[in-house]
Amino acid sequence: MSGSETQVPKRGPAAGFEETVKDFWRSRPVRPVAGRKFAGVAAGIGYRYGIDPTVVRVALVAATVFGGFGVFVYLLGWLFLPQEGDPVSAFESLIGRGRASSSPAFAVMLLLLLFPGLTWTLSGGWMTDGTGLIGFALMAVALYLLHRNRGQYNRPTMPAPAYPTAAFSMASAASTSTATEGGWDPLAADPSAWDLPNASPSGGLPPQTPPPPPAPPAPRGRKSKIGAMTFGIAVLVAGVGTVLGLDGEAWFTPQHVVGLTLGVVGIGLVAGSFVRGGRGLIGLAVPLAIVGMALTTVPFENFSVKGGVGDLRATPSQVSEVLPEYRHSAGDIDVDLTKLPAGASVTTKVSNGAGNSTVLVPAGAEVKVSCETGAGEVDCLGQSRSGVGEEVVDFTSPGTNGQKITVKVENGVGNVEVRRG
Repeated sequence: MSGSETQVPKRGPAAGFEETVKDFWRSRPVRPVAGRKFAGVAAGIGYRYGIDPTVVRVALVAATVFGGFGVFVYLLGWLFLPQEGDPVSAFESLIGRGRASSSPAFAVMLLLLLFPGLTWTLSGGWMTDGTGLIGFALMAVALYLLHRNRGQYNRPTMPAPAYPTAAFSMASAASTSTATEGGWDPLAADPSAWDLPNASPSGGLPPQTPPPPPAPPAPRGRKSKIGAMTFGIAVLVAGVGTVLGLDGEAWFTPQHVVGLTLGVVGIGLVAGSFVRGGRGLIGLAVPLAIVGMALTTVPFENFSVKGGVGDLRATPSQVSEVLPEYRHSAGDIDVDLTKLPAGASVTTKVSNGAGNSTVLVPAGAEVKVSCETGAGEVDCLGQSRSGVGEEVVDFTSPGTNGQKITVKVENGVGNVEVRRG
């Protein structure tokens, strides 16, 4: 198990990749009971290598948002890193290498959870364009370099074997006393001549030697400048990416610009963990990760609709009063077409960045409708959808009074409703 070895990987060019990996497994991090947020994977890695566990947590969250493999890596750690006080991990306990505090059923459940976790990772768009694989490789390289450079610190130890109980020691002493007093000696030797090395004067086992005190923390060096350098580079990357996007470069979308900036911050956090610096970057990484999650899950293509802000209501009574498009950046849009004369044929569009859009059509009109929203509910003449990034509701409903209405509704965020009035 991880704590039974005391050897430290070689330093310098002689330390090969295989030796470093083997030593990582022998002295792999232990998931602590105290100071953990969930299963203790991030805390174990942080304590093992003397870095802030928050840095590891931010890296796992970022890996989940931009790559999808953060959850998979966490499950691997939960399964293969032993818990504090256990001689083996949950997986090793499952295959009979020792006993762990987690049950075999729980280890099987973790194994089963790995498959949907890996499927989710491989099915994401980030994996399709290679970004997920690059992120996974960067995380593996970071862990390898951590062990290569800081593997000699905080090496876990094997839980101490249980000594015989006090009752056993007392029984041994009592039997020795009885044998001496009664004159019976199964070895036909004078008990006073027995040579028991390291025996205590009162008999029994020698007193336990207390474990050595933990090593004092490393002295604080000069404040690292890596945080300021990383922040400057991140601002530069974000600025250049934004300019290129505004200049028409299709690849530099807001999602990719945020992803590049978060990547720079992540590299700074990893580099700062080696020199005990860059903790201030966590305050930048967390909001960037939240923004990146929102950009990758909510399609904001329709959000930047040019128009006013506030509620917009229109009730045209003539065909000439129907606008080709009703558009707003933010607010509710209500268009009532029920006042149009019989036999009228109109085509219009409703574009809303953020807010609810409602269109009323005549009860007997033939309606060709198309409804779409990036995030919200859609109810178009009885056809309902809800959620994030739903498909377009597009169909034609027959009528009886000769009116023909063609309506297209596009929302960035908000509910869309088309109903007969």
